[in-house]
Amino acid sequence: MSDDDRAGEFGPIYLPALQRIRDLWLELEPLVQSTSYDDIVAPTELQISLEDGLGDADAARIDIQWSELGMYSFHYVDAADVNWRFDRHPNTHSPENHFHPPPDAATTAAEPSCIDVTEVSLVTRAVHAMWRAAYENNDMERLNSASNPP
Repeated sequence: MSDDDRAGEFGPIYLPALQRIRDLWLELEPLVQSTSYDDIVAPTELQISLEDGLGDADAARIDIQWSELGMYSFHYVDAADVNWRFDRHPNTHSPENHFHPPPDAATTAAEPSCIDVTEVSLVTRAVHAMWRAAYENNDMERLNSASNPP
């Protein structure tokens, strides 16, 4: 997600939230290959690498930001160049909680998110549940289809 996609304040990155998100993905997802931060001194993003992706992709990564204001971005990108994103931030193109669908997660294609919860562990579990449902069913339509997961 670029800063151009945001209108209003996102807030500073909240490292304890990124650590909790990392721990949950390691606990929930057997396909996690590795986790890392974009900067070891002043991280602004958690990166989770997966051993497999959706559809024909043989690898994927989820880049995650979480702010002190409770704003977030879970951005999926895979080896087949498919992108999608669950976001919560002020903007001019959609509700504060929104989803940018595959294949390119275009800003102009944002739609309301099925994720209504806002607590870090619940949002993480919801994003994971949506990804896992799409992965197991080989169906990207499942990404934003649940009723207020998790």
